[in-house]
Amino acid sequence: MPQDSSNKHSSNHTDPTHKSRRTEMVRSSDENEKKNLVNKLKDVEISVPIVYGNVAFWLGKKASEYQSHKWSVYVRGATNEDLSVVVKRVVFQLHSSFNNPMRVVESPPFELSESGWGEFEIAITLHFHPDVSDKPLHLYHHLKLYPEDDSGSLSVKKPVVVESYDEVVFAEPSEALFARVQNHPAVIVPRLPAGFSLPPVPAEDADKRKRFDPKDNPLTQWFTNFSEADELLKLAAARQQLVAVSWKLVAGGWKLVQAQIARVRRQLSLIDGQHQQQLKPPSEL
Repeated sequence: MPQDSSNKHSSNHTDPTHKSRRTEMVRSSDENEKKNLVNKLKDVEISVPIVYGNVAFWLGKKASEYQSHKWSVYVRGATNEDLSVVVKRVVFQLHSSFNNPMRVVESPPFELSESGWGEFEIAITLHFHPDVSDKPLHLYHHLKLYPEDDSGSLSVKKPVVVESYDEVVFAEPSEALFARVQNHPAVIVPRLPAGFSLPPVPAEDADKRKRFDPKDNPLTQWFTNFSEADELLKLAAARQQLVAVSWKLVAGGWKLVQAQIARVRRQLSLIDGQHQQQLKPPSEL
């Protein structure tokens, strides 16, 4: 399918890469929300780690000028959990050269597959269930098809995988929502005070968890395995590297300061010596 993107060899590589961030969803404060405050859990947050990105396969001998790759773009749980417990639907906005560029996925897996030759930015909009958030989350992903540099070899066996990690935070969830997601693997929930009782989960909500098994997704083998522990380790390593670099800068800066002090002292000694020479009487010269 033809695409107008001219950035055919954008930055990318065949190994999975990712970026990390944290997004806090803010609920609206309309009258209906105010009426439901009695059912909200004050000072409580639940978070949903998500990953969005693409997997691109080069078609090899089957590739043509306008059909060089088959690719899939998606939103998934950090360790490939089913996100439908909080996500109602996902809208993917493709390049205008595609037929029907706005694609709506109503059920998991939240992904779509296409083919083409060009790289472009895909707008991804997550719409949540009414009890989760009334505001959508807008994400942007640049579709990657080619290796990072022009010398990178294309392979029909190893795809190009580019992913971004995000942790979506929902503040003050309702008691019903907390009860519905507290045992779901896609959602991170805090421990509530002892003796706190939650409303029962409707049977239909419990049955929904059995409708989709992420392990059945053929792309699973190519996904990066994200976990909270991995992210914390990466953050800790980054902090340690920052501290080490800071100390090197401080040490290097201190050496420069010492050198400047020594230089100024030499200059003061020279000036002082010249001044004393000028103050000597003519008989001593």
